[in-house]
Amino acid sequence: MNAANTVQITTQNLTKTLEAPGIVVLDFWAPWCGPCRAFAPIFEAAAGRHRDATFGKVNTQEQPELASAFGVQAIPTVMVFRDSVLLFEQPGMLPPAALDKLLDQVRTLDMDAVRKKSAEHDPQAN
Repeated sequence: MNAANTVQITTQNLTKTLEAPGIVVLDFWAPWCGPCRAFAPIFEAAAGRHRDATFGKVNTQEQPELASAFGVQAIPTVMVFRDSVLLFEQPGMLPPAALDKLLDQVRTLDMDAVRKKSAEHDPQAN
């Protein structure tokens, strides 16, 4: 399950991965999960098409503390961050076209506006 285009995310590299500028897509999965195994080739193919983004896989069986920290209650769960800001979170598989469209939308966001709106909703965030 360690494809060339993805990074295995652990407690050791999570912060560094999320703090790097740009887009980070996380797939929370487990080896025993049928839908996770079905989603894996979709995720790997997207990583190959979207080389400007970092694609990380979080094995919830080996990293239960990360799943807990992010409130993951069902797998697979996909999360998308840009410039350290969580922009999307959804349990379940995403079809290839939906994943591509999501990443295209994330690329076009005005992150200054996103941060401003986030600060308006949560003044403690700053």
